[in-house]
Amino acid sequence: MGTSREIAIGPVAVVSLLISSMLQKLIDPEVDPLGYKKLVITTTFFAGIFQASFGLFRLGFLVDFLSHAAIVGFMGGAAIVIGLQQLKGLLGITNFTTNTDIVSVLRAVWRSCQQQWSPHTFILGCSFLSFILITRFIGKKNKKLFWLPAIAPLIAVVVSTVMVFLTKADEHGVKTVKHIKGGLNPISIHDLDFNTPHLGQIAKIGLIIAIIALTEAIAVGRSFAGIKGYRLDGNKEMMAIGFSNVIGSFTSCYAATGSFSRTAVNFAAGCETAMSNIVMSVTVFVALECLTRLLYYTPIAILASIILSALPGLIDINEAIHIWKVDKFDFLALIGAFVGVLFASVEIGLLVAVVISFAKIILISVRPGVETLRRMPGTDIFADTNQYPMTVKTPGVLIFRVKSALLCFANASSIEERIMGCVNEEEEEENIKSNAKRKILFVVLDMSNLINVDTSGITALVELQNNLTQAGVELVIVNPKWEVIHKLNQARFVSKIGGKVYMTIEEALDACFGLKV
Repeated sequence: MGTSREIAIGPVAVVSLLISSMLQKLIDPEVDPLGYKKLVITTTFFAGIFQASFGLFRLGFLVDFLSHAAIVGFMGGAAIVIGLQQLKGLLGITNFTTNTDIVSVLRAVWRSCQQQWSPHTFILGCSFLSFILITRFIGKKNKKLFWLPAIAPLIAVVVSTVMVFLTKADEHGVKTVKHIKGGLNPISIHDLDFNTPHLGQIAKIGLIIAIIALTEAIAVGRSFAGIKGYRLDGNKEMMAIGFSNVIGSFTSCYAATGSFSRTAVNFAAGCETAMSNIVMSVTVFVALECLTRLLYYTPIAILASIILSALPGLIDINEAIHIWKVDKFDFLALIGAFVGVLFASVEIGLLVAVVISFAKIILISVRPGVETLRRMPGTDIFADTNQYPMTVKTPGVLIFRVKSALLCFANASSIEERIMGCVNEEEEEENIKSNAKRKILFVVLDMSNLINVDTSGITALVELQNNLTQAGVELVIVNPKWEVIHKLNQARFVSKIGGKVYMTIEEALDACFGLKV
């Protein structure tokens, strides 16, 4: 159903760890594993429903509410918290907190280390964590060895499992995975629990998972589609991932999406169509049927080390520095998401980032700014004086352009005040220079940026016209869009300014000064 040719669908680190960290606050998987499984399956169902709905109703723009800066901050905070939670497996700790904030996790680690931890488990986990990180470094340095970091986790699992089996380390405190049920996933429709008291929390977690998963999948798909030179349909991708998760929740699967690392390996291997996903699923089928018994002696510390090895890629310090240099407000959203996830929860971090992003949009809309235009020397081009200081002033005229697409209730009063303030300042300067009573004859308002105006905007224009008339200054309008001029005509504003509406600033100046003469 999707349009991406390279994207590889399956479990990914971020979604997997988010499900784990958020659902553990509702039910402890060690105390009630069956209840926890039902939560995971139900959360996957809700995530799939949300994702399919986004695509079906063409609501792909909702994913864009999570800005790039917010995602970078969220990923960094989540990586740190998730990494600290993996210390449970790396240190061989039995009892651990289900909270996700950094304070609770550090407190739990400190208390557990004072009571009981396994040095053998820690040494084993750190050794293979170092091995995985070294192979990743080699893979980055030598592009021909791209496959080495891809198979390093598999090598770590195989070697560590053999070591534990031969040395019987599980009898000396090294915790292992134990029995894993083999075979195909059983039908899990009966595990969907809609009568649980946590249903509201599950739906909220499902929505968060849906958005994060879609954001990653579409970003991955667009990246590789751009390399191959074809267009990705975001709405179809949402429907494809959504339906796969809904069906997956019926067959004991948890939320899956497009994996960047797996897609990169898929792309580098030369895949041309989505058939590669079928090959991957057949391989998983063989593993489920034949290889699960071999994982009995796999140490949990190795699983923790594999997760920890994936986390540095989620903390993008260089991108954070780049965002700081480009846009301070975006960096504030990044910090908000990072701190919110780190010291509160995933939901709080995302909420803070979205609020800051919307505050930025509202602030820009309410305080859009007004450009003062003057003529470029020797041309008929009029440009912003702040950007082009060499512009030449036209005597008796002030030219303004609104830096907004909308003139509405949120910014109309502010724009009117700024224009009148500039007019008064200009008159005071002229009076000081020449002791004349009046030097400004016209105010030209360039509406080329405006695409719409509401009744509050029209009211502000009427007040501006009245104030200018009282000051002996005429208002002229230039290049309004069709919808804008239609509304101004319906409000009889055009007749109030004597029909002085022109296509260009040059035409307006010629007509105005011609009329004066």
